[in-house]
Amino acid sequence: MAKAKAKTKAKPNPRNKKLYDAGMKMRKEVLGAAYVDNSMAGAANDEFMMSFQDITTEYCWGYAWTRPGLPKKTRSMLNLAMLAALNRGPELKLHINGALNNGLTKAEIKEIFLQVAIYCGIPASLDAFKTASGVFKDRGI
Repeated sequence: MAKAKAKTKAKPNPRNKKLYDAGMKMRKEVLGAAYVDNSMAGAANDEFMMSFQDITTEYCWGYAWTRPGLPKKTRSMLNLAMLAALNRGPELKLHINGALNNGLTKAEIKEIFLQVAIYCGIPASLDAFKTASGVFKDRGI
């Protein structure tokens, strides 16, 4: 019988450690350390998924989110509009929480999704409103 190969833990392997570290810091500030730590723990058993964590942390959070051109609040507004337009419910929920962490108000989020209704359609906006309502309920807002 063949001996079972011991599974090794997948570890982050960023191309640019400085961007990765800045990205991890920003990611935890916006999304919350518990969420990020859980994502990383889930990828620790899967080299395939760890590669995705690397690129997300390094380029999305380290390169784009840490640039000085826009404040975090504005980046959150853009993300909410784009994710709603693309109808990406689970990511939208995550980023509604991040937007609240970045100082957006319920009223501002409402205005973003009303804008989405006009430019992207009522169905996309309806899904965004439903997702946001669930987040507000969960957070007692």
